[in-house]
Amino acid sequence: MLEMRPDCEKCGTDLPAEAPGAFICSFECTYCAECAESLDDRCPNCGGELMDRPTRAKKHHAKSPPSTQRKFQG
Repeated sequence: MLEMRPDCEKCGTDLPAEAPGAFICSFECTYCAECAESLDDRCPNCGGELMDRPTRAKKHHAKSPPSTQRKFQG
């Protein structure tokens, strides 16, 4: 199951699990659409391709909660 990280690792923008607009690599590094575009859709951590992250409906958050651990280092 995807971790569904709550923020962009590059700029800190909130990325709710139920909202579109997040991009991930195969290691689940997570970026907003603007940062993914500025990175030419390549993860700066592993070099992997950044792809659209699927959304998780809020009705599933209780049983399968998205991560609350923020990755942005500021």
